[in-house]
Amino acid sequence: MDNQEFNLSSERAIFPFSLKDLLAIGFRYKRTAGLCFFGILTGVILAAIVQPAQYSATTKFLVGEGRVDPVVSTDAIAPTSTKAVSEEDLNSELELLHSSDVLRQVVIICGLDQEKHLRDHLLGMPTPERRIARATLQLGKDLQMAVVKKSNLIEVHYSSGDPQQAVQVLKALADAYLQKHVAVHSPPGQIEFFAQETERYRKNLADAETLLKQFSQQEDGVAPQVSRDITLQKLSEFNSTLQQTRAEIASTEQRIKTLEKQAGITPERLTTSSRQSDDAQVLQSLKGTLMSLELKRTELLTKYQPTYPLVQEVDKELAETKSAIATEESKPLKEQTTDRNPTYAWINEELAKAKAEDSGLQARATATQAIVAQYEAKSRDLAQKGLLEQDLQRTVKANEENYLLYLHKQEQARMSEALDRTRILNVAVAEQPVAPSLPSNSPVPIIFAGIFLASLVTVGAVAAQQYLDPSFRTPEEVSTELNIPVLAAVPHGKNSFGRNGNGLGVDRDFSTSATNSVSQVG
Repeated sequence: MDNQEFNLSSERAIFPFSLKDLLAIGFRYKRTAGLCFFGILTGVILAAIVQPAQYSATTKFLVGEGRVDPVVSTDAIAPTSTKAVSEEDLNSELELLHSSDVLRQVVIICGLDQEKHLRDHLLGMPTPERRIARATLQLGKDLQMAVVKKSNLIEVHYSSGDPQQAVQVLKALADAYLQKHVAVHSPPGQIEFFAQETERYRKNLADAETLLKQFSQQEDGVAPQVSRDITLQKLSEFNSTLQQTRAEIASTEQRIKTLEKQAGITPERLTTSSRQSDDAQVLQSLKGTLMSLELKRTELLTKYQPTYPLVQEVDKELAETKSAIATEESKPLKEQTTDRNPTYAWINEELAKAKAEDSGLQARATATQAIVAQYEAKSRDLAQKGLLEQDLQRTVKANEENYLLYLHKQEQARMSEALDRTRILNVAVAEQPVAPSLPSNSPVPIIFAGIFLASLVTVGAVAAQQYLDPSFRTPEEVSTELNIPVLAAVPHGKNSFGRNGNGLGVDRDFSTSATNSVSQVG
C-alpha cells in the first residue's frame, strides 16, 4: 500500500495531470464544453453556408532567356548574346508584375474602382482618385503571386465573386504587365535617335559627294592620282630624254673638237699628177736670138776687130743669151694637177653636221628641261590635289559607312520595336486564365477549420474555468495546497461513471465533503 502510494506520488510529481484528471475536468465542465464547441461549430457552418461564392482564376507567365538587343558596332552583323534566367530576374519580374502602375491600369480597365462599399454610404463618396488608389491597394492584396519552385514560371491567382471578372482581371493584368515589360526593357527613343543620326550622316554623305563631284569637274573628270601617275610616267620619260640629249650633246661636242683638230692637220687639196718640161717657145726664141747674134758677130768680125765695141756688144749679148738659155734649161717648167681633198671635205661636212646637231641638241635639251620642270610642277600640284581627293574620298567613305551603320541600326531598332509590339519577348503567358465553374471557397475546409477552432476554444474555456474555480476537488489538491494530511474523504454520490462502472469515479460534490472533513481534522 505504501509502495503504491509512493509510486502514485512520484507520477503526479512528474505529470501534474493524468488522462483521468483531464477526462474528469471535461466531464465536470461538460456543459461549458458543449456550449462552446457546438456554438462555435454552428456559427462556422452557418458562415460557410451563407458566405458568397468566390471563384479563383489562375494564369502563369513564363520568363525565358532575355532577348538582348544587338550591340552597336561597325560590323555588318552585330554580335548577339543570350542571358540566362536567374533568381534575381524572376524576382524582378515578380516585382514588376506587382507594381502599382500595372495594378492601377488593371483597376481602371476592369472598373474595380466603381465597386461601392458600405463605408461609402456612411462616410460619403470619395474622389475618383481615392477610389482608384483604394481599389489598387485592395487588388494588390487580392492577387496572389509566387514563383513556381525549380522553374521559370510565375503563378498568379485572383478570386472574385464573378468568374468572368476574375478572368478579365487576369487578362488585363497580363496585358498591362507585358506593356510594362516592353517599356522597361526597351530603350526609349532609340528609333528616333538612329533616324536622326541616319539623316545627319546622309546629309554629310551628300555634301561630301557634292564636293568630290565638284573637285572631279575641276579636274575634267580625271582623277588626280591617275593624272599624277601619268604625269610621273611622262616626267620619267622626259627625264630620260633629257639625260639622253645631254649625253648626245657631250658626245657631239667631243666629236666637234676631234673634227676641228683633224681639219687643222688635213690639207684642203691633193696633187693628183706632176710633170716637168722646158719652155720650148722661150728656148726657141733664145736660141733664135743666139743664132742671130752669132751671125751678126760673124758678120761684124768680117768687118771689125773683136775689140770693136759693136763686136764686144754682140759678144755681151751672146753671153747673156747663152746665160739665159742655160738658166732656162736649168729651170724646167713643172706642171702639177691638184684636186679637192675628200677627207678634208668630209671632215668639214661632218664638222658642220656636228655643229648643227649640237645646236639642235642644245635646243632640244633646253626644251626638254622646260618640259621636265613643267611636269615636275604639275606632278607636285597633282600630288596636293591627290591628297585633297583622298581626304574627300575618306570623308565620303566614312560618312557612307556611318550612314549604312546607322541605317542598319535603325532597321534593327525598328525590328526590335516591332517584335516588342507583337510581344515576341522573353516573357510569355504560359497559361491563359479560364473562367472557373466551381467556387474556390468550399464549405468543407471551413467546417474543418471551425471544428479545430471550436475544439481550441472549448479547451481554452474549460481550462480557464478550471483555473478560476477556487474549490478542492480531490484529496491530492487538499494535501498539495494546504500541506496537511488528509485522513478521510467521504464522497457525496456517484454518477454513472463511478468506480463500480469503470474505475474512474469522480465526485462532483467532493469539494464540500473534503472541506468539511479537513475542517474537522483541523
